[in-house]
Amino acid sequence: MSYTAFTFIIFMLVTMLLYFIMPRRARWGVLLAASYLFYFLSSKLLVFSLLATTVSVYLSGLALGRINTQFHLAKKTVPKEEKKALRQKTASKKKLVVFLAVLFNFGLLLFFKYFNFFGETVNSIFGLFADGSLVPHLKLIMPLGISYYTLQSVSYVVDVYRGKIEPDRHFGRLALFVAFFPQIVEGPIGRYGQLAQQLYEPHRLSTANLMQGMQMILWGLFKKMVVADRAGIFVDAVFHDSAAYTGLPVMLAVLLYTIQIYADFSGVMDIVRGVARLFGIQMALNFRRPFFSTSVQEFWRRWHITLGAWLRDYVFYPVSLSKPILALGKKAKKVFKGHAGRQLPAICALFFVWFGNGLWHGAGWKFIAYGLYYYIIMTIGTLFEPLSVKALHALHIDREGKPWRAFQVLRTCGFVYIGMLIFRAPGLRYAGRIFVSMFQGPFLGGGAAHTLGDLFCGFIQRDYLWNLWRWVSRWNLPLRSVLKEGGNEFFSKTAFALAEKGNKGCRFSSCFYLFAEYRFRYFDSKGE
Repeated sequence: MSYTAFTFIIFMLVTMLLYFIMPRRARWGVLLAASYLFYFLSSKLLVFSLLATTVSVYLSGLALGRINTQFHLAKKTVPKEEKKALRQKTASKKKLVVFLAVLFNFGLLLFFKYFNFFGETVNSIFGLFADGSLVPHLKLIMPLGISYYTLQSVSYVVDVYRGKIEPDRHFGRLALFVAFFPQIVEGPIGRYGQLAQQLYEPHRLSTANLMQGMQMILWGLFKKMVVADRAGIFVDAVFHDSAAYTGLPVMLAVLLYTIQIYADFSGVMDIVRGVARLFGIQMALNFRRPFFSTSVQEFWRRWHITLGAWLRDYVFYPVSLSKPILALGKKAKKVFKGHAGRQLPAICALFFVWFGNGLWHGAGWKFIAYGLYYYIIMTIGTLFEPLSVKALHALHIDREGKPWRAFQVLRTCGFVYIGMLIFRAPGLRYAGRIFVSMFQGPFLGGGAAHTLGDLFCGFIQRDYLWNLWRWVSRWNLPLRSVLKEGGNEFFSKTAFALAEKGNKGCRFSSCFYLFAEYRFRYFDSKGE
Protein backbone atom coordinates (compact mmCIF):
# COMPACT_ATOMS: atom_id res chain seq x y z
CA MET A 1 0.00 0.00 0.00
CA SER A 2 1.77 3.12 -1.24
CA TYR A 3 1.91 6.23 0.94
CA THR A 4 0.60 8.27 -1.99
CA ALA A 5 -2.32 5.94 -2.70
CA PHE A 6 -5.83 7.09 -1.89
CA THR A 7 -6.41 3.78 -0.08
CA PHE A 8 -3.64 4.67 2.37
CA ILE A 9 -5.30 8.02 3.12
CA ILE A 10 -8.60 6.26 3.78
CA PHE A 11 -6.82 3.66 5.93
CA MET A 12 -5.13 6.42 7.94
CA LEU A 13 -8.37 8.38 8.47
CA VAL A 14 -10.34 5.30 9.57
CA THR A 15 -7.55 4.35 11.98
CA MET A 16 -7.56 7.88 13.40
CA LEU A 17 -11.33 7.81 13.87
CA LEU A 18 -11.23 4.47 15.69
CA TYR A 19 -8.24 5.55 17.75
CA PHE A 20 -9.83 8.68 19.17
CA ILE A 21 -13.30 7.21 19.80
CA MET A 22 -11.94 4.20 21.68
CA PRO A 23 -11.44 4.32 25.48
CA ARG A 24 -8.02 5.73 26.32
CA ARG A 25 -6.61 2.49 27.71
CA ALA A 26 -7.52 0.60 24.52
CA ARG A 27 -6.13 3.05 21.97
CA TRP A 28 -2.79 1.33 21.63
CA GLY A 29 -4.73 -1.77 20.54
CA VAL A 30 -6.18 0.15 17.60
CA LEU A 31 -2.66 1.00 16.43
CA LEU A 32 -1.54 -2.62 16.83
CA ALA A 33 -4.55 -4.01 14.94
CA ALA A 34 -4.16 -1.38 12.20
CA SER A 35 -0.44 -2.15 11.88
CA TYR A 36 -1.00 -5.88 11.40
CA LEU A 37 -3.93 -5.28 9.05
CA PHE A 38 -1.77 -2.89 7.02
CA TYR A 39 1.00 -5.49 6.86
CA PHE A 40 -1.40 -8.31 5.91
CA LEU A 41 -2.99 -6.23 3.14
CA SER A 42 0.49 -5.45 1.79
CA SER A 43 2.23 -8.81 2.26
CA LYS A 44 -0.46 -11.41 2.97
CA LEU A 45 1.01 -14.52 4.69
CA LEU A 46 4.47 -12.96 4.98
CA VAL A 47 3.01 -11.34 8.10
CA PHE A 48 4.19 -14.53 9.85
CA SER A 49 7.79 -13.45 9.20
CA LEU A 50 7.07 -10.22 11.09
CA LEU A 51 5.41 -12.20 13.86
CA ALA A 52 8.37 -14.60 14.07
CA THR A 53 10.76 -11.68 14.53
CA THR A 54 8.55 -10.18 17.22
CA VAL A 55 8.24 -13.46 19.14
CA SER A 56 12.00 -14.07 18.95
CA VAL A 57 12.99 -10.68 20.37
CA TYR A 58 10.22 -10.84 22.98
CA LEU A 59 11.46 -14.20 24.28
CA SER A 60 15.08 -13.01 24.08
CA GLY A 61 14.26 -9.96 26.18
CA LEU A 62 12.50 -12.11 28.79
CA ALA A 63 15.46 -14.51 28.88
CA LEU A 64 17.91 -11.64 29.42
CA GLY A 65 15.71 -10.25 32.17
CA ARG A 66 15.52 -13.64 33.87
CA ILE A 67 19.31 -14.07 33.71
CA ASN A 68 19.80 -10.62 35.26
CA THR A 69 17.35 -11.43 38.06
CA GLN A 70 19.07 -14.74 38.82
CA PHE A 71 22.45 -13.00 38.89
CA HIS A 72 21.33 -10.34 41.37
CA LEU A 73 19.79 -12.98 43.65
CA ALA A 74 22.83 -15.26 43.48
CA LYS A 75 25.24 -12.36 44.03
CA LYS A 76 23.84 -11.86 47.52
CA THR A 77 24.53 -15.44 48.62
CA VAL A 78 27.78 -16.54 46.94
CA PRO A 79 31.15 -15.89 48.62
CA LYS A 80 33.14 -12.88 47.47
CA GLU A 81 35.81 -14.96 45.74
CA GLU A 82 33.15 -16.64 43.56
CA LYS A 83 31.46 -13.46 42.38
CA LYS A 84 33.87 -12.96 39.48
CA ALA A 85 33.16 -16.45 38.15
CA LEU A 86 29.41 -15.85 38.59
CA ARG A 87 29.67 -12.57 36.67
CA GLN A 88 31.56 -14.25 33.82
CA LYS A 89 29.03 -17.10 33.67
CA THR A 90 26.15 -14.62 33.58
CA ALA A 91 27.84 -12.60 30.82
CA SER A 92 28.33 -15.79 28.76
CA LYS A 93 24.65 -16.70 29.09
CA LYS A 94 23.55 -13.21 28.05
CA LYS A 95 25.89 -13.20 25.07
CA LEU A 96 24.49 -16.57 23.97
CA VAL A 97 20.93 -15.21 24.09
CA VAL A 98 21.89 -12.14 22.06
CA PHE A 99 23.85 -14.26 19.58
CA LEU A 100 20.88 -16.56 18.98
CA ALA A 101 18.47 -13.62 18.59
CA VAL A 102 20.77 -11.85 16.14
CA LEU A 103 21.46 -15.09 14.25
CA PHE A 104 17.76 -15.87 13.87
CA ASN A 105 16.67 -12.40 12.76
CA PHE A 106 19.59 -11.66 10.47
CA GLY A 107 19.24 -15.22 9.18
CA LEU A 108 15.70 -14.39 8.04
CA LEU A 109 16.93 -11.16 6.45
CA LEU A 110 19.82 -12.90 4.70
CA PHE A 111 17.57 -15.67 3.42
CA PHE A 112 14.83 -13.49 1.96
CA LYS A 113 16.99 -10.63 0.69
CA TYR A 114 20.39 -12.13 -0.09
CA PHE A 115 20.03 -15.88 -0.71
CA ASN A 116 19.91 -15.59 -4.50
CA PHE A 117 22.70 -12.98 -4.57
CA PHE A 118 25.08 -15.16 -2.58
CA GLY A 119 23.94 -18.21 -4.54
CA GLU A 120 24.74 -16.54 -7.86
CA THR A 121 28.15 -15.52 -6.53
CA VAL A 122 28.92 -19.09 -5.46
CA ASN A 123 27.69 -20.44 -8.79
CA SER A 124 29.86 -17.95 -10.70
CA ILE A 125 32.95 -19.10 -8.83
CA PHE A 126 32.00 -22.76 -9.23
CA GLY A 127 31.42 -22.19 -12.96
CA LEU A 128 35.09 -21.35 -13.40
CA PHE A 129 36.00 -24.95 -12.63
CA ALA A 130 33.00 -27.04 -13.67
CA ASP A 131 29.65 -26.94 -15.44
CA GLY A 132 26.35 -26.57 -13.62
CA SER A 133 25.50 -24.78 -10.38
CA LEU A 134 25.71 -25.63 -6.70
CA VAL A 135 23.01 -23.32 -5.33
CA PRO A 136 19.47 -23.24 -6.77
CA HIS A 137 17.73 -19.98 -7.61
CA LEU A 138 14.63 -19.57 -5.44
CA LYS A 139 11.57 -17.47 -6.24
CA LEU A 140 11.44 -15.51 -3.00
CA ILE A 141 9.14 -12.65 -2.05
CA MET A 142 10.82 -10.36 0.43
CA PRO A 143 8.67 -9.44 3.45
CA LEU A 144 7.67 -5.79 3.51
CA GLY A 145 10.11 -3.63 5.49
CA ILE A 146 12.22 -6.55 6.70
CA SER A 147 15.43 -4.48 6.41
CA TYR A 148 13.95 -1.89 8.77
CA TYR A 149 12.08 -3.93 11.34
CA THR A 150 15.00 -6.36 11.66
CA LEU A 151 17.42 -3.59 12.67
CA GLN A 152 14.81 -2.08 14.99
CA SER A 153 14.13 -5.44 16.65
CA VAL A 154 17.81 -6.33 17.07
CA SER A 155 18.46 -2.93 18.66
CA TYR A 156 15.84 -3.79 21.32
CA VAL A 157 17.60 -7.03 22.27
CA VAL A 158 21.04 -5.40 22.37
CA ASP A 159 19.74 -2.49 24.47
CA VAL A 160 18.25 -4.95 26.97
CA TYR A 161 21.58 -6.80 27.05
CA ARG A 162 23.46 -3.54 27.69
CA GLY A 163 21.06 -2.59 30.48
CA LYS A 164 19.84 0.57 28.72
CA ILE A 165 16.20 -0.58 28.90
CA GLU A 166 14.21 -3.13 30.85
CA PRO A 167 12.73 -6.09 28.94
CA ASP A 168 9.09 -5.52 28.09
CA ARG A 169 6.86 -8.26 29.50
CA HIS A 170 3.86 -6.98 27.54
CA PHE A 171 3.92 -8.76 24.17
CA GLY A 172 1.41 -6.41 22.56
CA ARG A 173 3.42 -3.31 23.37
CA LEU A 174 6.58 -4.81 21.91
CA ALA A 175 4.65 -6.02 18.85
CA LEU A 176 3.41 -2.48 18.24
CA PHE A 177 6.96 -1.13 18.51
CA VAL A 178 8.13 -3.58 15.81
CA ALA A 179 5.13 -3.23 13.47
CA PHE A 180 3.89 0.39 13.76
CA PHE A 181 2.36 0.84 10.30
CA PRO A 182 3.58 4.31 9.20
CA GLN A 183 7.26 3.46 9.67
CA ILE A 184 7.51 -0.22 8.82
CA VAL A 185 7.99 0.27 5.07
CA GLU A 186 10.90 2.73 4.99
CA GLY A 187 11.67 3.71 8.56
CA PRO A 188 12.87 5.72 10.37
CA ILE A 189 14.58 3.06 12.47
CA GLY A 190 13.25 3.64 15.97
CA ARG A 191 14.76 2.90 19.37
CA TYR A 192 12.63 1.24 22.01
CA GLY A 193 13.54 3.69 24.73
CA GLN A 194 12.45 6.66 22.62
CA LEU A 195 9.39 5.28 20.84
CA ALA A 196 7.65 2.42 22.68
CA GLN A 197 6.10 4.48 25.46
CA GLN A 198 4.78 7.03 22.96
CA LEU A 199 3.06 4.26 21.01
CA TYR A 200 1.52 2.67 24.08
CA GLU A 201 0.30 5.70 26.02
CA PRO A 202 -3.05 7.24 24.97
CA HIS A 203 -2.98 10.60 23.21
CA ARG A 204 -5.68 13.23 23.04
CA LEU A 205 -6.99 14.73 19.83
CA SER A 206 -4.96 17.91 19.36
CA THR A 207 -5.48 20.74 16.88
CA ALA A 208 -1.75 21.48 16.95
CA ASN A 209 -0.88 17.86 16.14
CA LEU A 210 -3.46 17.76 13.34
CA MET A 211 -2.14 20.98 11.78
CA GLN A 212 1.51 19.96 12.07
CA GLY A 213 0.81 16.43 10.87
CA MET A 214 -1.14 17.56 7.80
CA GLN A 215 1.56 20.10 6.91
CA MET A 216 4.20 17.36 7.06
CA ILE A 217 2.05 15.01 4.96
CA LEU A 218 1.34 17.66 2.31
CA TRP A 219 4.97 18.67 2.13
CA GLY A 220 5.99 15.03 1.82
CA LEU A 221 3.45 14.46 -0.97
CA PHE A 222 4.72 17.55 -2.77
CA LYS A 223 8.33 16.35 -2.61
CA LYS A 224 7.44 12.83 -3.76
CA MET A 225 4.79 13.53 -6.38
CA VAL A 226 6.07 16.82 -7.77
CA VAL A 227 9.83 17.04 -7.31
CA ALA A 228 10.83 13.35 -7.32
CA ASP A 229 8.40 12.19 -10.00
CA ARG A 230 9.18 15.13 -12.26
CA ALA A 231 12.95 14.68 -11.94
CA GLY A 232 12.52 10.94 -12.57
CA ILE A 233 11.26 11.58 -16.12
CA PHE A 234 14.57 13.06 -17.22
CA VAL A 235 16.70 10.68 -15.14
CA ASP A 236 15.01 7.59 -16.60
CA ALA A 237 15.36 8.93 -20.15
CA VAL A 238 19.13 9.39 -19.76
CA PHE A 239 19.92 6.22 -17.79
CA HIS A 240 17.81 3.97 -20.00
CA ASP A 241 19.52 5.20 -23.17
CA SER A 242 22.86 6.57 -22.04
CA ALA A 243 24.36 6.21 -25.54
CA ALA A 244 22.08 9.01 -26.81
CA TYR A 245 23.33 11.57 -24.28
CA THR A 246 26.67 13.17 -23.51
CA GLY A 247 27.95 16.17 -21.61
CA LEU A 248 25.45 18.43 -19.87
CA PRO A 249 22.39 16.11 -20.03
CA VAL A 250 24.32 13.31 -18.30
CA MET A 251 25.64 15.68 -15.64
CA LEU A 252 22.13 17.00 -15.13
CA ALA A 253 20.72 13.46 -14.89
CA VAL A 254 23.18 12.58 -12.12
CA LEU A 255 22.35 15.82 -10.30
CA LEU A 256 18.61 15.31 -10.71
CA TYR A 257 18.80 11.71 -9.56
CA THR A 258 20.37 12.94 -6.32
CA ILE A 259 17.52 15.42 -5.96
CA GLN A 260 15.00 12.74 -6.93
CA ILE A 261 16.13 10.20 -4.35
CA TYR A 262 16.35 12.89 -1.66
CA ALA A 263 12.88 14.26 -2.44
CA ASP A 264 11.42 10.77 -2.62
CA PHE A 265 12.99 9.39 0.56
CA SER A 266 12.73 12.54 2.66
CA GLY A 267 9.19 13.01 1.32
CA VAL A 268 8.29 9.56 2.65
CA MET A 269 9.83 10.48 5.99
CA ASP A 270 7.72 13.65 6.10
CA ILE A 271 4.59 11.59 5.43
CA VAL A 272 5.55 9.01 8.06
CA ARG A 273 6.31 11.64 10.69
CA GLY A 274 3.16 13.53 9.73
CA VAL A 275 0.92 10.46 10.10
CA ALA A 276 2.53 9.63 13.45
CA ARG A 277 2.06 13.25 14.59
CA LEU A 278 -1.70 12.98 13.90
CA PHE A 279 -1.77 10.38 16.69
CA GLY A 280 0.41 12.53 18.95
CA ILE A 281 3.57 10.47 18.31
CA GLN A 282 6.91 12.09 17.44
CA MET A 283 9.15 10.01 15.21
CA ALA A 284 12.90 10.47 14.90
CA LEU A 285 14.21 12.96 12.33
CA ASN A 286 15.87 11.16 9.41
CA PHE A 287 17.17 14.04 7.25
CA ARG A 288 18.66 17.37 8.29
CA ARG A 289 19.72 19.51 5.28
CA PRO A 290 22.37 17.03 4.09
CA PHE A 291 23.44 19.07 1.05
CA PHE A 292 24.89 21.78 3.28
CA SER A 293 27.44 19.35 4.70
CA THR A 294 31.12 20.27 4.56
CA SER A 295 32.38 16.68 4.51
CA VAL A 296 31.21 13.20 3.56
CA GLN A 297 31.21 12.25 7.25
CA GLU A 298 28.89 15.14 8.03
CA PHE A 299 26.70 14.28 5.05
CA TRP A 300 26.05 10.82 6.46
CA ARG A 301 25.27 12.29 9.86
CA ARG A 302 22.52 14.31 8.15
CA TRP A 303 21.32 11.74 5.56
CA HIS A 304 19.33 8.69 6.76
CA ILE A 305 20.23 9.68 10.31
CA THR A 306 18.65 6.69 12.04
CA LEU A 307 20.50 4.16 9.87
CA GLY A 308 23.82 5.90 10.47
CA ALA A 309 23.15 6.01 14.22
CA TRP A 310 22.26 2.30 14.22
CA LEU A 311 25.46 1.35 12.41
CA ARG A 312 27.47 3.54 14.77
CA ASP A 313 25.97 2.11 17.98
CA TYR A 314 25.61 -1.54 16.99
CA VAL A 315 28.47 -2.07 14.52
CA PHE A 316 31.19 0.56 14.83
CA TYR A 317 31.42 0.72 18.64
CA PRO A 318 31.28 -3.06 19.25
CA VAL A 319 33.85 -3.76 16.52
CA SER A 320 36.21 -0.94 17.56
CA LEU A 321 36.08 -2.12 21.20
CA SER A 322 36.50 -5.81 20.38
CA LYS A 323 39.63 -7.60 21.58
CA PRO A 324 41.14 -8.18 18.09
CA ILE A 325 40.77 -4.50 17.14
CA LEU A 326 42.14 -3.29 20.48
CA ALA A 327 45.14 -5.61 20.05
CA LEU A 328 45.60 -4.32 16.52
CA GLY A 329 45.53 -0.77 17.85
CA LYS A 330 48.37 -1.45 20.27
CA LYS A 331 50.53 -2.95 17.53
CA ALA A 332 49.64 -0.17 15.09
CA LYS A 333 50.86 2.52 17.49
CA LYS A 334 54.24 0.79 17.64
CA VAL A 335 54.56 0.25 13.90
CA PHE A 336 52.87 3.42 12.59
CA LYS A 337 53.90 6.37 14.66
CA GLY A 338 51.65 9.37 15.03
CA HIS A 339 48.25 10.02 13.48
CA ALA A 340 48.02 6.91 11.25
CA GLY A 341 48.72 4.53 14.12
CA ARG A 342 46.06 6.13 16.30
CA GLN A 343 43.43 6.04 13.56
CA LEU A 344 44.03 2.52 12.25
CA PRO A 345 41.64 0.72 14.69
CA ALA A 346 38.83 3.14 13.82
CA ILE A 347 39.55 2.72 10.10
CA CYS A 348 39.31 -1.07 10.46
CA ALA A 349 36.01 -0.81 12.33
CA LEU A 350 34.72 1.63 9.73
CA PHE A 351 35.17 -1.00 7.03
CA PHE A 352 32.48 -3.19 8.60
CA VAL A 353 30.17 -0.17 8.88
CA TRP A 354 30.40 0.72 5.20
CA PHE A 355 30.42 -2.83 3.92
CA GLY A 356 27.25 -3.38 5.92
CA ASN A 357 25.80 -0.06 4.77
CA GLY A 358 26.29 -0.95 1.13
CA LEU A 359 24.95 -4.49 1.47
CA TRP A 360 21.95 -3.26 3.49
CA HIS A 361 20.90 -1.02 0.60
CA GLY A 362 20.58 -3.93 -1.81
CA ALA A 363 21.68 -7.40 -2.86
CA GLY A 364 24.34 -6.74 -5.48
CA TRP A 365 28.00 -5.95 -5.96
CA LYS A 366 27.22 -2.40 -7.02
CA PHE A 367 25.71 -1.74 -3.57
CA ILE A 368 28.81 -3.12 -1.87
CA ALA A 369 30.90 -0.90 -4.15
CA TYR A 370 28.63 2.01 -3.19
CA GLY A 371 29.39 1.48 0.49
CA LEU A 372 33.12 0.92 -0.02
CA TYR A 373 33.29 4.06 -2.19
CA TYR A 374 32.40 6.14 0.87
CA TYR A 375 34.71 4.06 3.05
CA ILE A 376 37.67 4.86 0.78
CA ILE A 377 36.84 8.59 0.74
CA MET A 378 36.55 8.72 4.52
CA THR A 379 39.71 6.70 5.04
CA ILE A 380 41.74 8.96 2.76
CA GLY A 381 40.28 12.04 4.45
CA THR A 382 41.13 10.68 7.91
CA LEU A 383 44.69 9.66 7.06
CA PHE A 384 45.56 12.90 5.27
CA GLU A 385 43.81 15.27 7.65
CA PRO A 386 47.04 16.52 9.33
CA LEU A 387 48.64 17.12 5.93
CA SER A 388 45.53 18.98 4.79
CA VAL A 389 45.63 21.23 7.84
CA LYS A 390 49.29 22.06 7.23
CA ALA A 391 48.65 22.81 3.55
CA LEU A 392 45.80 25.18 4.36
CA HIS A 393 47.94 26.94 6.92
CA ALA A 394 50.81 27.30 4.45
CA LEU A 395 48.44 28.74 1.83
CA HIS A 396 46.94 31.13 4.39
CA ILE A 397 43.44 29.76 3.85
CA ASP A 398 41.04 30.40 6.70
CA ARG A 399 39.44 27.05 7.57
CA GLU A 400 36.52 28.84 9.23
CA GLY A 401 36.00 31.35 6.43
CA LYS A 402 32.94 31.29 4.19
CA PRO A 403 34.88 30.76 0.91
CA TRP A 404 36.55 27.63 2.23
CA ARG A 405 33.28 26.32 3.68
CA ALA A 406 31.54 26.93 0.36
CA PHE A 407 34.29 24.95 -1.38
CA GLN A 408 33.84 22.13 1.14
CA VAL A 409 30.09 22.01 0.50
CA LEU A 410 30.62 21.87 -3.29
CA ARG A 411 33.31 19.22 -2.91
CA THR A 412 31.04 17.09 -0.70
CA CYS A 413 28.18 17.40 -3.19
CA GLY A 414 30.53 16.25 -5.97
CA PHE A 415 31.43 13.11 -4.01
CA VAL A 416 27.75 12.48 -3.29
CA TYR A 417 26.78 12.83 -6.96
CA ILE A 418 29.33 10.20 -7.97
CA GLY A 419 28.05 7.93 -5.20
CA MET A 420 24.50 8.36 -6.44
CA LEU A 421 25.66 7.51 -9.98
CA ILE A 422 26.99 4.18 -8.66
CA PHE A 423 23.74 3.62 -6.79
CA ARG A 424 21.46 4.39 -9.77
CA ALA A 425 23.34 2.65 -12.59
CA PRO A 426 22.38 -0.99 -13.36
CA GLY A 427 25.98 -2.10 -12.81
CA LEU A 428 29.50 -0.87 -12.17
CA ARG A 429 30.54 -0.97 -15.85
CA TYR A 430 27.43 0.97 -16.81
CA ALA A 431 28.20 3.53 -14.09
CA GLY A 432 31.74 3.93 -15.43
CA ARG A 433 30.45 4.42 -18.96
CA ILE A 434 27.99 7.11 -17.83
CA PHE A 435 30.71 8.86 -15.85
CA VAL A 436 33.01 8.99 -18.87
CA SER A 437 30.17 10.20 -21.14
CA MET A 438 29.84 13.35 -19.02
CA PHE A 439 33.13 14.52 -20.53
CA GLN A 440 32.68 13.23 -24.09
CA GLY A 441 30.87 14.21 -27.27
CA PRO A 442 28.62 17.25 -27.82
CA PHE A 443 27.89 19.13 -24.64
CA LEU A 444 24.16 19.24 -25.48
CA GLY A 445 23.22 16.64 -28.07
CA GLY A 446 20.71 14.03 -29.07
CA GLY A 447 17.21 14.46 -27.65
CA ALA A 448 18.47 16.47 -24.73
CA ALA A 449 16.72 19.75 -25.59
CA HIS A 450 13.33 18.06 -25.94
CA THR A 451 13.77 16.11 -22.70
CA LEU A 452 14.85 19.23 -20.82
CA GLY A 453 11.77 21.05 -22.12
CA ASP A 454 9.49 18.30 -20.85
CA LEU A 455 11.17 18.49 -17.49
CA PHE A 456 10.73 22.19 -16.80
CA CYS A 457 7.50 23.09 -18.61
CA GLY A 458 5.20 22.30 -15.72
CA PHE A 459 7.16 24.18 -13.10
CA ILE A 460 7.19 27.39 -15.20
CA GLN A 461 3.50 27.20 -16.08
CA ARG A 462 2.25 26.72 -12.54
CA ASP A 463 4.34 29.07 -10.44
CA TYR A 464 1.26 31.21 -9.96
CA LEU A 465 -0.55 28.33 -8.21
CA TRP A 466 2.26 27.93 -5.71
CA ASN A 467 2.35 31.69 -5.07
CA LEU A 468 -1.43 31.65 -4.58
CA TRP A 469 -1.08 28.81 -2.09
CA ARG A 470 1.50 30.76 -0.11
CA TRP A 471 -0.76 33.85 -0.11
CA VAL A 472 -3.77 31.90 1.18
CA SER A 473 -1.65 30.18 3.85
CA ARG A 474 -0.99 33.60 5.44
CA TRP A 475 -4.71 34.23 6.01
CA ASN A 476 -5.98 33.90 9.55
CA LEU A 477 -7.80 30.75 10.60
CA PRO A 478 -11.42 32.04 10.23
CA LEU A 479 -10.83 33.20 6.64
CA ARG A 480 -9.16 29.90 5.76
CA SER A 481 -12.14 28.09 7.25
CA VAL A 482 -14.55 30.15 5.12
CA LEU A 483 -12.47 29.30 2.05
CA LYS A 484 -12.53 25.62 2.99
CA GLU A 485 -16.31 25.49 3.54
CA GLY A 486 -17.66 28.00 1.04
CA GLY A 487 -15.17 28.11 -1.80
CA ASN A 488 -13.74 24.61 -1.71
CA GLU A 489 -15.42 23.33 -4.87
CA PHE A 490 -14.74 26.44 -6.94
CA PHE A 491 -11.12 26.68 -5.80
CA SER A 492 -10.25 23.04 -6.43
CA LYS A 493 -12.00 22.94 -9.82
CA THR A 494 -10.23 26.14 -10.87
CA ALA A 495 -6.84 24.70 -9.88
CA PHE A 496 -7.60 21.50 -11.75
CA ALA A 497 -8.71 23.34 -14.89
CA LEU A 498 -5.63 25.57 -14.89
CA ALA A 499 -3.34 22.60 -14.45
CA GLU A 500 -5.03 20.72 -17.28
CA LYS A 501 -4.17 23.53 -19.70
CA GLY A 502 -0.48 22.75 -19.39
CA ASN A 503 1.51 19.67 -20.22
CA LYS A 504 -0.37 16.64 -18.85
CA GLY A 505 2.93 15.10 -17.82
CA CYS A 506 3.33 17.88 -15.26
CA ARG A 507 0.69 16.65 -12.81
CA PHE A 508 0.83 17.06 -9.06
CA SER A 509 2.90 20.23 -9.41
CA SER A 510 1.32 22.19 -6.55
CA CYS A 511 -0.48 21.50 -3.31
CA PHE A 512 -3.67 22.76 -4.98
CA TYR A 513 -3.25 20.21 -7.69
CA LEU A 514 -2.69 17.44 -5.14
CA PHE A 515 -6.01 18.32 -3.55
CA ALA A 516 -7.83 18.64 -6.87
CA GLU A 517 -6.43 15.38 -8.17
CA TYR A 518 -7.64 13.40 -5.17
CA ARG A 519 -11.02 15.14 -5.14
CA PHE A 520 -11.87 14.66 -8.79
CA ARG A 521 -10.28 11.29 -9.36
CA TYR A 522 -12.01 9.51 -6.52
CA PHE A 523 -15.22 11.46 -5.97
CA ASP A 524 -16.39 13.50 -8.94
CA SER A 525 -15.52 10.68 -11.36
CA LYS A 526 -18.04 8.53 -9.49
CA GLY A 527 -20.72 11.18 -9.61
CA GLU A 528 -20.60 11.80 -5.85
